[in-house]
Amino acid sequence: MKLTILDRILLLLTGILAAWQVAVGINDADFLPLVAYTISFGVLLVACLLLMILGLDVLESPIVVIVSTIIPLSLSLGLVWEYWPGYGIPFLVFTLLGFLAILITRLLPRKNKMPIIVLAVVHGIAGLTIFLLPIISSALGQTSPGFALVGLGGALIGIGGLLLSFLKTGHPIVSRQVIFRLLPGLLLLMTVAFVFGFRLA
Repeated sequence: MKLTILDRILLLLTGILAAWQVAVGINDADFLPLVAYTISFGVLLVACLLLMILGLDVLESPIVVIVSTIIPLSLSLGLVWEYWPGYGIPFLVFTLLGFLAILITRLLPRKNKMPIIVLAVVHGIAGLTIFLLPIISSALGQTSPGFALVGLGGALIGIGGLLLSFLKTGHPIVSRQVIFRLLPGLLLLMTVAFVFGFRLA
């Protein structure tokens, strides 16, 4: 699907924000969360560049699905490790096994729904973590109220992932054209929420 000028502007702004977040880092984050956040925003930057160069149709490539999985997995891992450290090791195991499962089911040819189910489960857990953890942490007074914006970003990335997942099952909630038109705006709003949420934490 051909990108409009507005799509390119939205993707460019998203890429700039992601690059800025990589450059400035997260204040006071420990080593592993900092690495996880950097990977997440770095992959988002690369994804925006790929979308701008190759168009939105590239989203249907198995390699892009695998690479884009890194964004929610690494971001959720960084959040859990930093704010709920007692669950850090189990979540690290989930992250590694989840990514491995997506890698296997996407690279090996399969005719069943297993790749979609695995993707939905892994993305669902990572997305819910990104959505709920900042909101709960803010509500408990562990962080400032502004950190809940990261949860809003998690909700937006979840909506985007859900739309793409249903599209791949052949039973889209809305048409392919509508999904691809919404995606650049969702990516920008998600990134804005993440960046400002981390600044206000």
